[in-house]
Amino acid sequence: MANFNYNRVILGGRLTADPELKTTSNGTSWTSFSVAVNRNYGGSQDGQERQADFINCVAWRVNAEFITRYFRKGSSIALEGTLQNRSWTDNNNQKRYVTEVIVDRAMFVDSKGENEGRSAVGGSEPAFSSGSDTSGFDDLSSNDDLPF
Repeated sequence: MANFNYNRVILGGRLTADPELKTTSNGTSWTSFSVAVNRNYGGSQDGQERQADFINCVAWRVNAEFITRYFRKGSSIALEGTLQNRSWTDNNNQKRYVTEVIVDRAMFVDSKGENEGRSAVGGSEPAFSSGSDTSGFDDLSSNDDLPF
């Protein structure tokens, strides 16, 4: 039997609070935040009740700077990363555990008009649009404040 290990997470949801940029003692920037993701389940008569899951995420370096600069509470965000479990002993000598997504990539989802006031930049189409039709994209010849 082959040894197969694969750890990849793709999330799309909304930030539950403004992300805050922090710095480690050696100067590495990071941020931690939660993303609310709706999930349907069959708990009601029509079988479509919605419940929100709150996913803990951590971003480091350039990803942390990008997220704290362009996203605010309520902003839609798409993330790719890996799932990590970690544990520690708190001040009361209790063992604590957390599962979180370590962000490798963060992307805009909302268009500029849909996310006005929450995000400085957006495209005219969602980040996960499919197909090669570019008729829905805005001309970017102006000096918009782009993150790249």
